[in-house]
Amino acid sequence: MERILVSSTRKPISYINLAKRFLQEHGEVQLSALGIAVAPMVTVAEILKNRGLAVEKKLCTSLESLSDDYRTRQKPKMDIVLTKSPDFDDIIAQESQAAGLSAGDDMATQLEGALIVDEDMDEEGCMGKEVDEVDL
Repeated sequence: MERILVSSTRKPISYINLAKRFLQEHGEVQLSALGIAVAPMVTVAEILKNRGLAVEKKLCTSLESLSDDYRTRQKPKMDIVLTKSPDFDDIIAQESQAAGLSAGDDMATQLEGALIVDEDMDEEGCMGKEVDEVDL
């Protein structure tokens, strides 16, 4: 499963398009956020659900301990696993037709620099460590 690390510094539209792409290719996607990025991640998930593109499969919350040279802090962490809705393909086809594009066209330029994690999850389905830049 592909995992998207949502940041508070990027616009939600970039994550929406990336999540749509992962849903189309893999059938599910995991959104993950830490601290103040939780609110934008919830926004992305709700937009995908309200458009009928995704169904929430799992929601995990936790406190992540972050240490530096001076102290250890705990930040809230949230993971949401979304699966492709039964109407996903029809909705994407309608969106593409309305925009005059075939599915996936010009998405590479919209996704540059988005953070994703590609790894195995634990039993909880909510853990991850490695972060990579999307290089399309």
